[in-house]
Amino acid sequence: MRVGIATVSSPFIRGGAEIHAEGLAHAVRERGHDVEVISMPFRFDPPEQIRRSMDIWETEELGQVNGYSIDALVCLKFPAFYAQHPNKIAWILHQHRAAYDLWGTPFGEGRARTAEDRALRTEIVERDSRALAACSQIFSNSKTVASRLLQFNNIRSQPLYHPPPLADIVYSAPAEPYIFFPSRLEDLKRQCLLVEAMRYVTTPVVALVAGEGGRRDDLQRMIDDLDLGRRVRLLGRVGLDELLAYYAHCLGVFFGPYDEDYGYVTLEAMLAAKPVITCTDSGGPVEFVVDQETGYIVEPEPRLVAHAVDELYRNQRRARDLGRAGLALYRRLDISWQHVVDALLRPVHAVSRGAPALVATSRAG
Repeated sequence: MRVGIATVSSPFIRGGAEIHAEGLAHAVRERGHDVEVISMPFRFDPPEQIRRSMDIWETEELGQVNGYSIDALVCLKFPAFYAQHPNKIAWILHQHRAAYDLWGTPFGEGRARTAEDRALRTEIVERDSRALAACSQIFSNSKTVASRLLQFNNIRSQPLYHPPPLADIVYSAPAEPYIFFPSRLEDLKRQCLLVEAMRYVTTPVVALVAGEGGRRDDLQRMIDDLDLGRRVRLLGRVGLDELLAYYAHCLGVFFGPYDEDYGYVTLEAMLAAKPVITCTDSGGPVEFVVDQETGYIVEPEPRLVAHAVDELYRNQRRARDLGRAGLALYRRLDISWQHVVDALLRPVHAVSRGAPALVATSRAG
């Protein structure tokens, strides 16, 4: 069977979405299918470029390309799910968040200020709903994403979890007194929350922040202004061996983004048997962290984050128990690429064998 994976990308930016597409392609290939990632660049601004990308994808007929039939098309990101295909399957990582849950928030790129922005938002919601209704199945990356689809588009979807990229190689080792936070340095990830929390940490714990991004200079300036140079270190990009070692030896992991779609960091921390500190409004991580059992879920307030950090240090036996409980929980969830591929392609297999396909109902109500 030939499977296409439709997505979009931003040149020179590699994050969870790119890793996700590569992981899915590898898993489909491992099951003996031909697979191709079909990607086009996406520009977040100005509005006419967003609309242009929507139009291009909507006119793409991907059932057959240059004499090659594509038996199933799995669409991951906006607006790739606008493509035309008789067996179009949506597995939504996230929609264009500036038009949805980030609209009118400090994270929303200033959208909502002009009539053009408001018109584009209305158009995105309407065209998203129409394109998704044409899918034979609709999955979401998490319960968080499923909730947004239902809230904004009145469309039901099935949450479908997948393993993080380090699932097979992450390991655990005795803890050292530092909190680890690996992620892109950007506003939504809220590294600033951990930096400010370190002002109030009373135990000798330090914070190690790994990653690159557009907020590095701002974060370094914040660290300098708060005189936290001895408590917080920006590690920049780290190699794979270093990343694994930082996970393995940390006291715990902080991951408190704003309304994260999924969050590999949470799952990798659980696999390393480390407790996770996250926030009540962090979205995806809250689906996996059980407060007081596998970590701590706190309000996004620096003093509360600091208190959780201090708790891990003061009771390190309990911290170990929280981490081990997180690992046990991950194993019970049975998160695997095999399950993902089976869920996505089972109806296509049924049709190819002459059996009636079970098509999920997409509209709520």
